[in-house]
Amino acid sequence: MTSAQAMPVVFIGHGSPMNAIEDTPFHASWAALGHALPRPRAVLCISAHWETRGVYLTGASHPETIHDFYGFPRELFAVQYPAAGDPALAREVSRLLDDPHVHIDEGRGFDHGMWSVLRVMYPEAEVPTIQLSLDISRDGSAHYALARKLAPLREQGVLVLASGNIVHNLQLFHFHSREPLPWALRFRDQANALIRQREHAALCNFHLLGPDAELAINTAEHYLPLLYALALQRDDDDIRVFNDEVFSAMSMTSLAIGSSLALKNVAA
Repeated sequence: MTSAQAMPVVFIGHGSPMNAIEDTPFHASWAALGHALPRPRAVLCISAHWETRGVYLTGASHPETIHDFYGFPRELFAVQYPAAGDPALAREVSRLLDDPHVHIDEGRGFDHGMWSVLRVMYPEAEVPTIQLSLDISRDGSAHYALARKLAPLREQGVLVLASGNIVHNLQLFHFHSREPLPWALRFRDQANALIRQREHAALCNFHLLGPDAELAINTAEHYLPLLYALALQRDDDDIRVFNDEVFSAMSMTSLAIGSSLALKNVAA
């Protein structure tokens, strides 16, 4: 398969799980993205909300919908996303990763970092989906190296979807104001510049990026999915940045990576 035919890779700034059910600009952009991208045969999602010791893949044929949050309206807890799993794909990904610390979890369901986005992109839940966990024992460079092994999936029609937030600090988040905090804006701009310059090594070593990075990535789980998307960027891939908004201490910046042909309908 040529680069123009390879499946794009997506990083979504998912923000609040309420984006799954509310009529927000982010919700609308995810729906548009689902229509704009080539139709995948399956999705592999790397979500901020599944951290493990070792690397795990979902292996259930019919994963449950996990409501891994609290304090939200009853309507959100009622959401179900009945996409089928893909145990065969989970086994194939395990072989690609070729690591003794990779395991398949046949009981794990879909967390909201996955379903809050995919229920908007593919509301009929017709695309089989698996998740890959974040191994808390690995640093940014090790996550990036692991993700590089997923490259063949793009030729197999699998959409790799990473879900997190580049800037994400709920400890400093002002819930009653959308005014972006200065350090959050500065790091959004710094990260965006490094993404556009393909400075992936710097982005992997985010702990060296200065005090704004320390505030933006006070815990790494929402940032690390970005590295999985960047690791799959090819030399001739374009990159589209969208939803590039910061409110308080969170950025919604999202990326679509792929050939110009595959991304022709994705808004920049």
